Amino acid sequence: MNQPVLQAQNLSKIYNPGSSGEVQALRDVSLEIRKGEFLCLMGASGSGKSTLMNILGCLDKPTSGRLLLDGLEVAGLDDEALAKIRNRKLGFVFQMFNLLPRTSALENVELPLIYSDRTEIATLARRALDEVGLTDRIHHHPGELSGGQQQRVAIARALVNDPEILFADEPTGNLDSVSSYEIIALFQNLNAKGRTVVLVTHEPDIAEHAARIVRIADGTIADDSVNPSPRKADQALRELLAKGEKR
Repeated sequence: MNQPVLQAQNLSKIYNPGSSGEVQALRDVSLEIRKGEFLCLMGASGSGKSTLMNILGCLDKPTSGRLLLDGLEVAGLDDEALAKIRNRKLGFVFQMFNLLPRTSALENVELPLIYSDRTEIATLARRALDEVGLTDRIHHHPGELSGGQQQRVAIARALVNDPEILFADEPTGNLDSVSSYEIIALFQNLNAKGRTVVLVTHEPDIAEHAARIVRIADGTIADDSVNPSPRKADQALRELLAKGEKR
């Protein structure tokens, strides 16, 4: 069995501690993520799933607990050190795409490379866009792309530094059904090639595409189970198109 690439040990997160507005978003959460897994963090709005993703992805720090990435304790590192880890080891995809509107798809994907020591930036960005099926759209601006295509650009940008873990926070939240299945199929294909994927969603029909589903409720892990038969997104897409849905 693959070794854990990420280990969370007794993580808690409290916002506004000691005040009348104190909120405990996470309560003593422990979780291991192994290399090559496709894991879904699922829960209702306010359950703590996005807070957990932000801590696992070194975007936020826990109030208490430990976080180990490749065996290295990272929870206590300063912001500069965490930024370097994110740039080298982690990739992020969000619901809102977060693309620069006046910048081409290629230039959007190149952005993370500017802060790295990688060379041949344009070549790497083109390769990432090819991996998500957008070779013919590299010079288009976000306003010239569909929602699904914009999300593909965002995924390419997340992939361009070859991260160990790809985090996706509600990546289908702004997409129609056809585009949603296309994006999930892309994540499944990336995972089949060995990419570790952590998907955050509140939608059970999206979660069922993952091989492992961790249900979050009230800041704790309510259930952590293997999905023996993950739904194939490309098959779901074919069924949807057969019913007359348009791309």
